[in-house]
Amino acid sequence: MHRPSQLLRLFYINYVMARHGVDRVVLSAPVFSPLKFLSYLNPWNWGRPKHQTRGESVRLALQALGPIFVKFGQILSTRPDLLPDDIIQELEKLQDQVPPFSATLARKVLEQAYGRPLSEVFAEFSAEPFASASIAQVHKAVLPDGKKVVVKILRPGIEKIIRRDVGLMYTVARLTERFWSHGKRLRAVELVAEFERTILDELDFMREAANASQLRRNFQNSPLLYVPEIFWDYTLINVITMEHISGIPVSDKEALIAQGVDLKKLAERGVEVFFTQVFRDSFFHADMHPGNIFVAKEHPEDPQYIAIDFGIMGILSPKDQHYLAENLVAFFKRDYRQVAVLHVESGWVPPTTRVEEFEVAIRSVCEPVFEKPLRDISFGQLLLRLFQTASRFKMQVQPQLFLLQKTLLNIEGLGRKLYPQLDLWATAKPILERSVRKRYSAKQVLKNFYMQTPQLMENLVAIPQLCREILTHEKDQLTAQKWQERMQPVAKKSSGFKYFFVGAGLSVLAIAGGSYFAVSGLPHVWFEVTGVVGLVLLGLAWLPIKI
Repeated sequence: MHRPSQLLRLFYINYVMARHGVDRVVLSAPVFSPLKFLSYLNPWNWGRPKHQTRGESVRLALQALGPIFVKFGQILSTRPDLLPDDIIQELEKLQDQVPPFSATLARKVLEQAYGRPLSEVFAEFSAEPFASASIAQVHKAVLPDGKKVVVKILRPGIEKIIRRDVGLMYTVARLTERFWSHGKRLRAVELVAEFERTILDELDFMREAANASQLRRNFQNSPLLYVPEIFWDYTLINVITMEHISGIPVSDKEALIAQGVDLKKLAERGVEVFFTQVFRDSFFHADMHPGNIFVAKEHPEDPQYIAIDFGIMGILSPKDQHYLAENLVAFFKRDYRQVAVLHVESGWVPPTTRVEEFEVAIRSVCEPVFEKPLRDISFGQLLLRLFQTASRFKMQVQPQLFLLQKTLLNIEGLGRKLYPQLDLWATAKPILERSVRKRYSAKQVLKNFYMQTPQLMENLVAIPQLCREILTHEKDQLTAQKWQERMQPVAKKSSGFKYFFVGAGLSVLAIAGGSYFAVSGLPHVWFEVTGVVGLVLLGLAWLPIKI
């Protein structure tokens, strides 16, 4: 943190924040109230429009600080549990708008990655990028076999820039938690750590390609969603090559209408795609803003979505998936007690939570929502209300659930923009109920048992060794005398059992022998003598056990 370049960067960040009025936001905190007069000494505040909100100040500052801070703002926009609504709404407007790097540099990066001239890799390569963002830019190309593809190239030196700025973010976050009363509640350091994980994951294009392949496999031959093919022979950690798709941007409603697309069906299918990803696959595209979604031009009466950009994906555990489905079903049945119980059972709130008190809180928040027609109820806002209510009961932060809630809001907004009368509940209900029924079906129970069988068998095989280890440990804890005293009755009984089994075996043989003799026509007295001998042996064998 003491290197000159980092200090200069920190001064620049302070300059940008002051220029855009973020100082007013900081000085509005109670801890800084004695210093509030300093905002009047900031010359950029003198001529600033009075109507500029604090949310606008934060958004404009992040945009001016560059793509890494824009990305950070986008991550913050998914955390309505931590920030006020007015700031969240402004952060949602942040878009990656970064000038492209030169065609010469793009060719150099590709040739270094592939280890050969670009002319040997592609039959054609477009020097001019047709898309540019903070992490990468995209070029069109043609493979030697004639297939049209797009090549996504990681920005050179971007990791160094990210680590520099993230380091500064950590410094600011620690200061925030130390000197601001709300800093610990905002979990500033935790937020920066979450951002660091997310953005560093986005730098690994092999990971993104694997996400795309998995999603493509989940929707193979589906009329709902098409995922471009990944060409693995041309994909590396800093280069990803995928099929070139041609579609209409989902945000271009006029073009969709001109193409004759059934907008009602398109809106409903958007909801179906999302809920299928979440409740069938537990693996969903978590960056489904309009820039990443297109509509195929073929079959406008039976529209199909096309998705791109798979850097951010959401994954739900089977437990989270199950409880989320049951929560939503219980919500729309107005069974608030079940909602409260599910939150406790899932571990989302502490086990000490009073279910009755939690139930009352949920009812007070949700009953006004259900006064509206179902088609006017926002699933995303409902989840947000749920999380905000649960946070009062010390709900543990669930990043995957906030990703889901953010994506659901995007899908809802998109669907209602396409078709304002969209009844989201009618579309989602069958998928949710199917998910709940599936969990308790005989087929699923047998499947779960079958999947756990290898582990059960391993545990069974390990039991003798485990018993031996327990006995050995117990023996080591006792003195030799105590061990001997403890084991004498056991040994005595063990000897008795040994004699019993031997005697029982001899008795069976004696009786069998007597029976054989009787059947063979030998004198009857032999059978009686043999039986008596067997019984005597059995009695003698039982005697040590009873001692």
